[in-house]
Amino acid sequence: MQMVKADICHAYQILKKGGLKDENIIVFMYDDIAHNLENPRPGVIINHPQGGDVYAGVPKDYTGKEVNVKNLFAVLLGNKTAVSGGSGKVVDSGPNDHIFVFYSDHGGPGVIGMPTYPYVYGDDLVDVLKKKHAAGTYKSLVFYLEACEAGSVFEGLLPNDIGVYATTASNAEESSWGTYCPGEYPSPPSEYDTCLGDLYSISWMEDSDVHNLRTESLKQQYDLVKKRTAAQDSYSYGSHVMQYGSLDLNDQHLFLYIGSNPANDNTTFVEDNSLPSFSRAVNQRDADLVYFWHKYQKLAESSPEKNDARKQLLEMMGHRSHIDNSVELIGNLLFGFADGPMVLNTIRPAGEPLADDWSCLKSTVRAFESQCGSLAQYGMKHMRSFANICNAGILPEAMVKVAAQACTSIPTNPWSATHRGFSA
Repeated sequence: MQMVKADICHAYQILKKGGLKDENIIVFMYDDIAHNLENPRPGVIINHPQGGDVYAGVPKDYTGKEVNVKNLFAVLLGNKTAVSGGSGKVVDSGPNDHIFVFYSDHGGPGVIGMPTYPYVYGDDLVDVLKKKHAAGTYKSLVFYLEACEAGSVFEGLLPNDIGVYATTASNAEESSWGTYCPGEYPSPPSEYDTCLGDLYSISWMEDSDVHNLRTESLKQQYDLVKKRTAAQDSYSYGSHVMQYGSLDLNDQHLFLYIGSNPANDNTTFVEDNSLPSFSRAVNQRDADLVYFWHKYQKLAESSPEKNDARKQLLEMMGHRSHIDNSVELIGNLLFGFADGPMVLNTIRPAGEPLADDWSCLKSTVRAFESQCGSLAQYGMKHMRSFANICNAGILPEAMVKVAAQACTSIPTNPWSATHRGFSA
């Protein structure tokens, strides 16, 4: 997605202007946007309607299929021998180092997306952070996470005593939002059919662009981002930005983690953020539909290009409908038509992890995808349903049988899991 890659590129520019050296910055980016034939400005990525190019100079440490879970965890742990491809750079940190991690992608309950398969699951990510803490290879670590249901990745999992401070774009049960989308104010340039950024990411980065980060604290930025992402506290097109982990780091200055642009040294932090509020936003899960719809509308009637765009749009909507209906039917087959929806949609109290048994969750996801096709980005929204199936004591073996009943034919390309890959 344009906005996810743009977020990552913008974050790099902030670190670079903040004085960090490329040798101390590691970038994971699929890198399929800048030179894509559908990019209206070849070789350029923007993250704001009037913004400049954020792609120039970005290191391509890990791109394409190198952007995977195995490499991500190896890099975080500083394990050079476990990395495959790419620049080989890892977080080779010591006990006095401060580390900043920014992750931006699609998400779902307990899971963060990757441009490759499988995805990143909350238990695995937190286990990696615990291992890094046990190895004594950092003093403190700040993790900013942009994704739908991002809070569920840390909720009930991230300890508060390992020096990891995390903020998330959304709580454990809501979507995050795209912004600078067609039809909003401000809108992207007319040649763009896509959202340019994500609400939470844009908020922390545009704050970092203008403030003196030598004096602004983690808590001060959190409060500003929380307010700006909340849509004037209505949440009608915003989300609840959350904090997890070692909140005793709240008073530390951002400079320790992302540097500070010398051009902002004389700026004074103000609680009342002068950055503009957003007029509207788009549910992150619908950002792809927005792109395909605007692309379709612009094309000439009866042209081959318009017919292709219509086919893409209908295929995407058909996949969504198939996934939604299949999960609903599986719930009904397992628990009955009366109780099925209630079991699948149960939300645990705040502070409890999504799943009792994460191995069961992953096996259940594989069982579903082997019979019903890939969840893909949209289908991640159903991870809570799969977790609840496991929490109710249903074994993966039973899930295979029920999924086969619900999905009498395995979807063909491009939606088959054997073609796309399995999410777990």
